[in-house]
Amino acid sequence: MNAVRSVPDATGGSGEDGFTVVVPQYGDSAGARALVGALRAQVGAPVLQIVVVDDASPEPFALGDDDGVTVLRRERNGGFGAAVNTGAAVAEHPLLLVLNSDLDIDPSFVADLVRASAPWQPAVCAPLVVGFDGATQWAGRRWPRTRHHVVEWLTPLARWRPRLHEAVGHDTRCTAGVVLPVDWVMGAALLIPTAAFHAIGGFDEAYFMNVEEVDLQRRLTAAGVPSVFLGTVRVRHEGGGSSDADRRLRWLVQARLRYAEKWGERPGLLRAGLRAASVVNLVWNAGRRVAGRDTTPLAAFRRELAAIRPGGGV
Repeated sequence: MNAVRSVPDATGGSGEDGFTVVVPQYGDSAGARALVGALRAQVGAPVLQIVVVDDASPEPFALGDDDGVTVLRRERNGGFGAAVNTGAAVAEHPLLLVLNSDLDIDPSFVADLVRASAPWQPAVCAPLVVGFDGATQWAGRRWPRTRHHVVEWLTPLARWRPRLHEAVGHDTRCTAGVVLPVDWVMGAALLIPTAAFHAIGGFDEAYFMNVEEVDLQRRLTAAGVPSVFLGTVRVRHEGGGSSDADRRLRWLVQARLRYAEKWGERPGLLRAGLRAASVVNLVWNAGRRVAGRDTTPLAAFRRELAAIRPGGGV
């Protein structure tokens, strides 16, 4: 039977051959259940300890009689990093595989990941991540800078954004078939040495949502554990979220401001840059409205300023 427990915040772990797979889950459980099924059907994979962490979802997660899967239910909703820390606390293997619940994986995904990552260990490794339309989501990234966030914030540049990957921090070397060290890799699918994860204290749970994987990898890099993009392995990622857009925007901005403060990236400059970009957006959207476009310039402006404000209404 699958073990279901209510757990407080904790850390810990031990080791033996294999992977501990941690799947954070909140809200609709269909994706997590499908992913667990895909993990159970892996071909040529090592021993897998599968741990699903129910992050105090309104509807408790259950798998029925799915032998060998551990389900941990948190007492409070803490976000992605807190959920992964909870799952990592019971890790029994030397490698921790963190997977978003909205991933679609091939039957050989784990075996392919083992082969591709082995020459680089100990390292944080991530595969090529593509959307369900096949477009890359640029899993390899540059360390975040204020200029990346400001460019991303500017509405007038939205139509050009597909050509501005480096300007928003994407490492454009990271394409299919390429394997190379990068600054950091996106958190949809992360292979992390368990001992190194615990040695630095796991994810910083003050990041409720967004940027926690950047912070983790910056600390791991400082400890001598690099991040590596594995373009020879692929996963499909649905993306998006169940919460409303305004809330997601506030979470994102406040996480970026926290990161800037923690890593000496001048959060005041970031806040000022975003505010200036919001003024540009207001003028741009006003022009679009005059031209007959369906847009609400002042409402959008207020939403952006609310997200940038200290605390951000989170």
